[in-house]
Amino acid sequence: MTAIRSVVLGCGSYLPERVLTNAELASRIDTSDDWIVQRTGISERHIAADDEFTSHLAIKAAQAALAHAQVDAQSIDLIVLATSTPDNTFPATAVAVQHGLGINHGVAFDLQAVCSGFVFALATADNFLRAGTHKRALVIGAETFSRILDWDDRGTCVLFGDGAGAIVLEAQQHSGTTSDRGVLTTHLRSDGRHKAKLFVDGGPGSTRTVGYLRMEGREVFKHAVGMITDVIVDAFNATGFTAEDITWFIPHQANKRIIDASAHKLHIAPQKVVLTVDKHGNTSAASIPLALSVAVKDGRVKKGDLVLFEAMGGGFTWGSALVRW
Repeated sequence: MTAIRSVVLGCGSYLPERVLTNAELASRIDTSDDWIVQRTGISERHIAADDEFTSHLAIKAAQAALAHAQVDAQSIDLIVLATSTPDNTFPATAVAVQHGLGINHGVAFDLQAVCSGFVFALATADNFLRAGTHKRALVIGAETFSRILDWDDRGTCVLFGDGAGAIVLEAQQHSGTTSDRGVLTTHLRSDGRHKAKLFVDGGPGSTRTVGYLRMEGREVFKHAVGMITDVIVDAFNATGFTAEDITWFIPHQANKRIIDASAHKLHIAPQKVVLTVDKHGNTSAASIPLALSVAVKDGRVKKGDLVLFEAMGGGFTWGSALVRW
């Protein structure tokens, strides 16, 4: 018995040149480097230039992923872009990426699941590929959260940064067992009862404005660990794997305390956890592919490794994906 698997051919990332440190933030608002690091693990974050849009970041990450995969952009027939900060209300930022890559065939669309966006986009592309309707996909997470931050709100503005990450997926025939390369299982959830805990207070259909990000930090933290571990347990149950089998745990880079607590609850060894939140901050849908790209470039993630992704975002949304590299 065989099965189509969505195999990762390559990954890439892009970060804006400007680095915003905790010290610089402390010179503007009532905060300090110690306060930020102790509560979040973040030391610095990247901020897009005024003329640098989400599509620009996404295109550069996609180009890096295509180069790493050693495939031509014209072989891509599906682009799924996860973002909460599109260039425009419409059209989808994904079509700007498609055009920027010189592709005029196939399909490109945006997906909005906030910080869970990359996992949702990965699951979506995986289902397209396994259905046999498409052959090769770009899955991208790209954000310019600096555009929706209230820079006077020290509880949120210290947390977020800008960036983009991408992977190339290809549909391949495999044995249909958990030893296959590619996406082995994905699990997605949402619960709209928690909207008020993490949201943006604007939109074209309500206020006709963009709005600012608003968050009840303690409430988000309280729900995060339980929700994250829930979908990871689902992934283990679906595959028969345990925490001991995981080679690398690459979580959404929201807050080091949430990551540490989740790994501890799941009995995932600290040395298996990929952390980039200190240098990137929370880049929402971009955080997992950014962290993945770092771990691939420095040689940690190797062919055959079992890699676990997880994320939680506003909505609430949350999800997991288990991938053999």
